[in-house]
Amino acid sequence: MLEICCGSYYDAVQAASGGAKRIELNSGLHLGGLTPSLGTLELVKENCQIRTVAMVRPRGGGFYYCREDFEVMERDARILVSHGADGIAFGCLNEDASINRWQNERLAAVIHEYGKEAVFHRAFDCTRDPYRSIELLIDMGIDRVLTSGLAAKAEDGAELLKELQARYGQEIEILAGSGIHAGNAGRLMADTGITQVHSSCKDWAEDPTTIVNGVSYAFAGPPHEAAYDVVSKDLVRKLLESIGEAEQAPE
Repeated sequence: MLEICCGSYYDAVQAASGGAKRIELNSGLHLGGLTPSLGTLELVKENCQIRTVAMVRPRGGGFYYCREDFEVMERDARILVSHGADGIAFGCLNEDASINRWQNERLAAVIHEYGKEAVFHRAFDCTRDPYRSIELLIDMGIDRVLTSGLAAKAEDGAELLKELQARYGQEIEILAGSGIHAGNAGRLMADTGITQVHSSCKDWAEDPTTIVNGVSYAFAGPPHEAAYDVVSKDLVRKLLESIGEAEQAPE
């Protein structure tokens, strides 16, 4: 399974056109991914034949949420699953970066009430004890965890990913993400035994109104100051092809 990280309806169309079967739908990818609008979700479900996991994250920064933040998350989760999301990606931590059981169980209960998937995102990679963390997620009934193996990039966390897959892969789906592309996905899957990868397949589209009259709304560095990130359907196809080739290659 290849999951594409999308920041817009346009991205979802590109991912589906490239052959992806599942997406994680966000807004604000430059902030790490925030909750998408309901309009975005509805257009994706109306026009793209693709499983859609919607992000529930009310702000940038980390994952230690106050009461007001969490009230928004719980409301958004219910709205999104009731309007067609196939799952929700979320993650709530305590101040010491441990798993916040109460908040995560509340969200999982809402999601499972609608028969949808509860996915714990890369807040997992900010926890200090991956074994205790994943055991808590399993105990809470979380369906899948997205992780880079507690490293900046999944390639760097490959040893932990392999161990998590071997020890816990029969109890929770493990989705490897961060820095995955056509050049490394097949090798990472073969080395770790993980069968699902998450990628942005990112390209850039220019918006000439980003910097005008000395007023800048740029968020990317050189050479993409006047651009925003988008999914490339060609990169999605290449990644799918690389995984297919890797699966058929002799050992």
